Amino acid sequence: MTKIALITGANKGIGYEIARLLAGQGVTTIVGARDEERGRAAADRLGQPYVRLDVTDEESVSAAAKWIDGEYGRLDILVNNAGITGDPAGFRPSAATAAHLREVYETNVFGVVTVTNAMLPLLRRSPAGRIVNMSSELGSLAMAMDPDSPFGDFNALTYNSSKSALNMVTVSYAKELKDTPIKVNAANPGYCATDLNQHQGFRTAEQGAAIAVRLANLDADGPSGAYLEDAGVVRW
Repeated sequence: MTKIALITGANKGIGYEIARLLAGQGVTTIVGARDEERGRAAADRLGQPYVRLDVTDEESVSAAAKWIDGEYGRLDILVNNAGITGDPAGFRPSAATAAHLREVYETNVFGVVTVTNAMLPLLRRSPAGRIVNMSSELGSLAMAMDPDSPFGDFNALTYNSSKSALNMVTVSYAKELKDTPIKVNAANPGYCATDLNQHQGFRTAEQGAAIAVRLANLDADGPSGAYLEDAGVVRW
């Protein structure tokens, strides 16, 4: 049985690479993107289906879930990849406003909950549903407080806290779904060169995608509620 996957924010960067790698494994990989022109172009390059999906728009998310239901009747893999850094003016805590936080949380946190809840009925129909939330080492409280951490001095309130919140979202879903075949994990792709950071990262988008693909293919004895990167467990 061919697996069905949905990747949000899959028209470029790490999301595109996740879609490409999964498609290369024979998975039917739905490219989710809010920009229809870019999304369809990416899907065409991959030879995969496209669905318009704006994670900040509940109607868009509901419509995408309805379309997937009609086309495939289930979903085996959900990768919540769509994310933004937000206005840099909101990075410094003393300068951040509620509006700065809302902008980032709408995509990085609230959008993940909206998409996950819309897709859960479809994931429950899978014999082995997998949810992967694309987090970051910047969401690690332990690393933020470690002066020897590579990013210990990067104190971006809006983005960093959104990824910490996403980690708790991940754990919360894993706890609720612990008696089901569905596994929910957070993936740290590392500092990858993408549009998100003006291509300043030292890892490629393909390298960043690898951990998500691994978590999307976990066996039944794999972890759930974990925070993982290529090297293993990330400190919470």
